[in-house]
Amino acid sequence: MGKRHQARELALKVLFQLEVGGDDVEEVLSYQAAEGAATEDVTDFARQLVNGVIANREKLDAILSETSEHWRLEQMAKVDRVILRIAVYEIAIDRKVPTKAAINESIELAKTFSGDEAGRFVNGVLGRVAATAT
Repeated sequence: MGKRHQARELALKVLFQLEVGGDDVEEVLSYQAAEGAATEDVTDFARQLVNGVIANREKLDAILSETSEHWRLEQMAKVDRVILRIAVYEIAIDRKVPTKAAINESIELAKTFSGDEAGRFVNGVLGRVAATAT
């Protein structure tokens, strides 16, 4: 598993915990990084993702609301919503990663943490996001 995949997984765990509990970002990141024995560069990339998602959450949620047909944000599984926010941040705001890579990574995270159906759902939403982001 590559470092960027590990970082996205770490960011997912941190953002999911924050979504459920609302704890301190750095405390949650430190705890999750230690639990997963993440290297410093993995933790740093995860921190960038987490901070980017948090700082742009309203914009990310607006993009998701526009592109997720028949699904309101509150109806989505929490893990799927967090995965989508990370990907939309990378696709529409950060733009340092190729769109296809961000989508593929998100599909893999969804399959791992939410199931095959979630992978298809994430792919569909992100396909629409990518079409509007270009």
